Amino acid sequence: MYLTADQRRRIDQVAEAQGVTLAEVVRRAVDAYLAETHADVEAALAATFGVDRHATAPDRDEWDRG
Repeated sequence: MYLTADQRRRIDQVAEAQGVTLAEVVRRAVDAYLAETHADVEAALAATFGVDRHATAPDRDEWDRG
């Protein structure tokens, strides 16, 4: 993983202030990011189901059943 000089300097400051290693700061940041971005797919689908009243689907007879 490559960091910019500014990122490295800032992470080093956080690590020193918290008394942990750079690796621990990065692990905590990754955990926080993953916790925030973990989407509940079922909830998202349920919240948007039927939103487009004008949406249409082809008649079942038009489906290619292969």
